[in-house]
Amino acid sequence: MRVVGRLVDASNATLLCEIGAEESPLSVIYKPIAGERSLWDFPDGELAKREVAAYILSDLLGYGIVPETIFRDGPFGMGSVQRWIEVDEEIDVVALAQSADPQIRAMAVFDVLINNTDRKFGHILPTASGKIFGCDHGVAFHHEDKLRTVLWQFAGESLSEKERDDLAQLPSKIEDSKLSNYLSEEDLSALIMRIDRTLKANSFPFPSEDWPAVPWPPF
Repeated sequence: MRVVGRLVDASNATLLCEIGAEESPLSVIYKPIAGERSLWDFPDGELAKREVAAYILSDLLGYGIVPETIFRDGPFGMGSVQRWIEVDEEIDVVALAQSADPQIRAMAVFDVLINNTDRKFGHILPTASGKIFGCDHGVAFHHEDKLRTVLWQFAGESLSEKERDDLAQLPSKIEDSKLSNYLSEEDLSALIMRIDRTLKANSFPFPSEDWPAVPWPPF
């Protein structure tokens, strides 16, 4: 894995790297644990594993929101490595994020489940093919409710039949997955509880009055 650049706006060390032959390399984003800054509410050295956990859950749901992400060694030690996504700069990501696009709705469901504390507009990646990805899920899966997102347009809406089916099947899929390799028992139990709570409510949650509903800055 060769480091070719750095995303300077990221709060943690976020490196653009290449894997494979130099003639046809695969571009990836490498986030080493060594480059994570301490947060008061998340344990040190766990953000990279949460990135991988987000990919696993997205894959279990069949939503394909998170690009392929693994946990491996690199030039600066162990960290998450995620496939780089080329964004279509012609797309107005704010307008897209505030729309009722089915992929955005799926992302909103996903964020509720992972308890995403940082769904900013800049973490939504529309591509020229029409596929929409999401990135930066290190501050997610906390056992305390901390949902902060720019995707509140579905608040109060009932879940669709497909969404209910997806959530109902998820606990058994989690049990057979490798999520326990990347999340603590406490955070994993909280995930199962959120799935159950969302199914019982049968609707998207409203913003909480106990913490900021939108990450700042929102981009």
